[in-house]
Amino acid sequence: MSIPETRAALGRMVPFRLDPAWTALAVLFAGLAILAPRQAGDSAVFTARQVAGVAPFFLLSIALTAYAKASGAENLIARAFAGNVAAMVVLASLMGGLSPFCSCGVIPVIAALLATGVPLAPVMAFWLASPLMDPAMFVLTAGVLGSGFALAKTVAAVAVGLLGGFGVLALQGFGVLAGPVLREGVGNGGCAGSKIRNPKSVVWRAWQEPARREAFVQSAAQTGMFLGKWLLLAFALESLMVVYVPNDLVARIAGDGGLLSILGATLIGIPSYLNGNAALPLVGGLIDKGLAPGAAMAFLVGGGVTSIPAAVAVFAVARRQVFAAYAGFAFVGAMLSGLAYQAVAG
Repeated sequence: MSIPETRAALGRMVPFRLDPAWTALAVLFAGLAILAPRQAGDSAVFTARQVAGVAPFFLLSIALTAYAKASGAENLIARAFAGNVAAMVVLASLMGGLSPFCSCGVIPVIAALLATGVPLAPVMAFWLASPLMDPAMFVLTAGVLGSGFALAKTVAAVAVGLLGGFGVLALQGFGVLAGPVLREGVGNGGCAGSKIRNPKSVVWRAWQEPARREAFVQSAAQTGMFLGKWLLLAFALESLMVVYVPNDLVARIAGDGGLLSILGATLIGIPSYLNGNAALPLVGGLIDKGLAPGAAMAFLVGGGVTSIPAAVAVFAVARRQVFAAYAGFAFVGAMLSGLAYQAVAG
């Protein structure tokens, strides 16, 4: 039996694929029910209270994401990639902070931009800024960590984009990154890239068209389910963190806001990052335990751009020197963001 036939047979034998978030949540509470029944109840109550507290921000973030899909606001991205290269870098950084793409979801768009001949500098700016902030994430960040932190992370997203964009221009001035960008055989972004190749006009009054109203409902349901399951898991993990992590442990390790603590938070953020929204409650719990604000910012910025799934996707489409530049700018940007926020908020 060939490999495709074997996969098809397995697909018929296992008609569904376990969702990692729901599976982890079920395993977590099943384990607690067996090993610590009282803590299982306490964690359920804690999770419910946290969800109730963040519910208004959660619902608003879902509505913003669904409206962007239904109205076609994503098509505005294409307008940031026309004109002077330096101006494109600035616009791409700003647009990256508004676009509803995650660190992996932005990859097809990036492939389409590069395949259509857009210079690497503005693409790198958008590439770095986009996963870090969008309107929905801003609302959730404000609800969980406060509006001040949300504003600071927005500034950090744009700043990291500018660092990467103008950094690429500087490197190209020395003859670096002057060759091909994409690996051979990489496509042009598929259906996600159509927003770049053939941008359509935005319909701001999306509620007036039945098809767009239906798209809003579908997007809201999908986004709500996706964000909801990760937030539930994150709050459940936070409930255990509150009980089992000693109050002074995090403060001793990364509470001083110094260079080493911010460096450590940046490095830890890469393998341990789940997704931008699920990380918020965990970071909030760590801040309550004594995590320095600068280390928290470095963790969210570094993990948001260079999480393992995102890094693997980038490595798959970009040549090695481009991947190295992407990872380097992300790391330096996370460090500088953490140090700057620590200086302001520490």
